[in-house]
Amino acid sequence: MKTAATFRIWRGDASGGRLIDYQTSISEGMVVLDAVRQIQTEQANDLAIRWNCRAGKCGSCSAEINGMPKLMCMTRLSSIPLNKPVMVEPMRTFPLIRDLVTDVSWNYRVKKEIKPFRPSPADVADGGWRMQQVDIARIEEFHRCIECFLCQDVCHVLREHQLYDRYIGPRNLVYTAALEMHPLETEHRLEALKDRYGIGYCNVTNCCTLVCPAEIKITENAIIPQKERVVDAFYDPLIRFWRFFGRRFSRSR
Repeated sequence: MKTAATFRIWRGDASGGRLIDYQTSISEGMVVLDAVRQIQTEQANDLAIRWNCRAGKCGSCSAEINGMPKLMCMTRLSSIPLNKPVMVEPMRTFPLIRDLVTDVSWNYRVKKEIKPFRPSPADVADGGWRMQQVDIARIEEFHRCIECFLCQDVCHVLREHQLYDRYIGPRNLVYTAALEMHPLETEHRLEALKDRYGIGYCNVTNCCTLVCPAEIKITENAIIPQKERVVDAFYDPLIRFWRFFGRRFSRSR
């Protein structure tokens, strides 16, 4: 059975725009992306949207639905009140290109700055990387990230304070966690996490975890453990004591 619903969609570009109401028919099982594409086909052929897999695996159709960052393809209309217009807006944290499409290239530029995986030469020469299953399981969830950047969109450090030059955001901290916690990793990133990557700016509000469609425990499993490692390395009083007197001792010899 088909019914009608109103969708209030943002139309415009970086110079400005406005919300426009579109009424369209909906049926059981539809998701927001279905309705938006139907509006594009029937009423607004020039509506700019980004989508690909329609299965919650590519992260392309990120948007803000009734003010909440979500994937359009994974948001069922049955989960939304339809007695009032459904607001569909672009992610606010990134520069707007047009309509529902934003420029997320900053995320990829930052990712390139992070030191890549570097196993020990002995592991490579051996020809067989031997790891315990428990170590593999620890980082397995981080590889579920589909780079939808909803966690970046909801992060107040980026969204409200625009600290793009000081903080790499939760998605890229998930990436560093996958590298730092790898059992064969030899690269050092703790100083970069403290300084360039700005992990100290995160105050663990858990908002990134709440919007993650891959259900990665970003705050609990990726960010907090790395914060603890940074604190242990640079702020633990016993370690600082040892470093200070260790340097003095080495100079006196």
